[in-house]
Amino acid sequence: MLCQFSFQNFKSYKEETTFDFQAAAIPEFSASLLGEEKSGRLLPVGVVYGPNGGGKSNLLQALSCLITTVVKPIHDLEKTREDIVIQQKAECEPFLFDDTSHDKPTEFQVYFRQGKNEYRYYLALKEDEVVSEALYWRAIGGRKTGTVFEREGSNITLGVSINKASINTSVNPKMPYLSFLAINYDIPVIAEVQKWFESCVIRNYANPVVDSTVMISKNDDVKKRIVQALNDMGIDLTGYRFDENEKQLYTQRTVNGKSYELRFMDESDGTQKLIAVLPVLLMALREGRLVIIDELDAKLHPKLLRYVIAMFKNPKINQNGAQLIFTSHDVTTMRNTVFRRDEIWFAAENDNHESEIYSLYEIRREDNERVNNTAAYDKQYLEGRYGADPYLRNMLTGGDWE
Repeated sequence: MLCQFSFQNFKSYKEETTFDFQAAAIPEFSASLLGEEKSGRLLPVGVVYGPNGGGKSNLLQALSCLITTVVKPIHDLEKTREDIVIQQKAECEPFLFDDTSHDKPTEFQVYFRQGKNEYRYYLALKEDEVVSEALYWRAIGGRKTGTVFEREGSNITLGVSINKASINTSVNPKMPYLSFLAINYDIPVIAEVQKWFESCVIRNYANPVVDSTVMISKNDDVKKRIVQALNDMGIDLTGYRFDENEKQLYTQRTVNGKSYELRFMDESDGTQKLIAVLPVLLMALREGRLVIIDELDAKLHPKLLRYVIAMFKNPKINQNGAQLIFTSHDVTTMRNTVFRRDEIWFAAENDNHESEIYSLYEIRREDNERVNNTAAYDKQYLEGRYGADPYLRNMLTGGDWE
């Protein structure tokens, strides 16, 4: 489970930026939180709002870049430990709106829990080469931190847990040492970290190819769960069938006691989106994966989006610690009946064209009090009180259109 992600000098983000999935001490939706209270509860969902060009997608791409930088060489050499890896590569690009950042490394740091341990992984890249890297671990709830390895340039130091003469410390400068160890050795601590990175799901539904890519399961139980979820959302399918000869997916409905089929491409855009995304989400919920989705709300009715969010926030459905991070323009979902204040994030550019993020929980009113959990978040956002959408604020206050 993701605890916290920090990065700097990535695309529109210049300064160190932190996206936190550690739950604040607030009362709303407490039953939906993940993990044990003594070790710190974690959020099941995080949504990022903001104007076009504000940095929403770049935030998700930063996390995606770190994950795929580790996973891609492992996947290319067919050394993965997860049966299914669903990820889209994100390129590493520095901040470009000044004269110095392009000469500095892009830095990433992620805290996550896997099994009974918590890990901290740091990676710094410059022009596709690893400048520095480190992996640390500790037992969940523990105080003592152990070093797995540290790397500065070509110098690699092994921690006690993996310090063996048989382990090579000479590695290609373009490859993370974590990936190198996962490919070449069977080390329990590395395997556990590797599985977390590989289990992360990365999808960009602004990409038409991804939007029409469907995972087909031949397992009857899985098919029933997908059809049931679609029915719960008001899509009255009775089943689906993939024709191997035509390489075509057909959806099935029963009308007046007779079964009919429709080509997937002839379904509405919203139904196609649901059929494409649901198998991925249900797999993530079943296996406790982190899901990172850009524009999840595209082509989805707000009620269907709320249904998806509710699945991750329902402890009876989300029993294995699955988490969902997504960007959205759907302000109608920005409600206190849908999200906690610390689950709502905003991304916006400042006057120097640097993206910044902050959560609704961090915002202070004029009296220095936090936004109340009974507030109309969507209404206040459209009024410009949260500062992340000047375009809407200008329209609502009669901005200069002449």
